[in-house]
Amino acid sequence: MVEISFEEFLRVDIRVGRVVEAQPFPEARKPALKLVIDFGPEIGRRRSSAQITDHYRPESLIGRQVLAVVNLPPRQIGPFRSEVLTLGLADESGRIVLIGPDRPVPEGARLH
Repeated sequence: MVEISFEEFLRVDIRVGRVVEAQPFPEARKPALKLVIDFGPEIGRRRSSAQITDHYRPESLIGRQVLAVVNLPPRQIGPFRSEVLTLGLADESGRIVLIGPDRPVPEGARLH
């Protein structure tokens, strides 16, 4: 484990957004979905590639709130530009489970 300072942690901007579009990403090397997530008026809509196909189908994600890191540089993943890092945890089989609030919160709310 690598330790970071509290000031370094505060630089990571983790926000909640609502999935407004989700579709398969067959061009990805590992199975993934392409997401469009709305982070509210301050940040707007951002795109993300997420390797979450084991637990989620595109249609089940629409309207779901998720957490994402919004201040990393974009990454080019094949023909897709991923602008945020959608957060999840691996289950006992290594399959990713999304992280999100257990009650609705305003889009763009920052993790404290």
